Amino acid sequence: MKCPHCKHDDDRVVDSRLTHEGGVVRRRRECLQCFQRYTTYERIEETPLRVIKKSGERVRFERDRVLAGMVLACEKLPVAFETLDMATGRIEARIQEECDREVESSVIGSLVMYELKDIDPVAYIRFASVYREFRDIKQFLEELRPLIDGEQV
Repeated sequence: MKCPHCKHDDDRVVDSRLTHEGGVVRRRRECLQCFQRYTTYERIEETPLRVIKKSGERVRFERDRVLAGMVLACEKLPVAFETLDMATGRIEARIQEECDREVESSVIGSLVMYELKDIDPVAYIRFASVYREFRDIKQFLEELRPLIDGEQV
């Protein structure tokens, strides 16, 4: 850290305190050249996650949009909002963990489908039909076949 007074880059920390609910560290420093004191603040750099859409446009990741898509897919189904909220949290955590600063919208869609498959098969098919842009009944059947074959009837 360079002293704002003499630009010397050697100092010592005189005092450190947590502020703003522990999110920021305030440090009093003393320059070892001119002995002037100054204050610095240290905080975690929050880099917003960006979504790369099909068009190439980059937009800010919005957790609420993911949740809204899942709520829409589960409309009139016996799925608790809390279940969808927790699934959205898992999706967001996985994206934060696996992606640096940008994530393709297709990755988000795949994660939503993965979660919905376990929550409700009808919601899964509803979401898949929009996400994968089904154009005919054959595409529906191709998506349904693994679900039907996997069920014990």
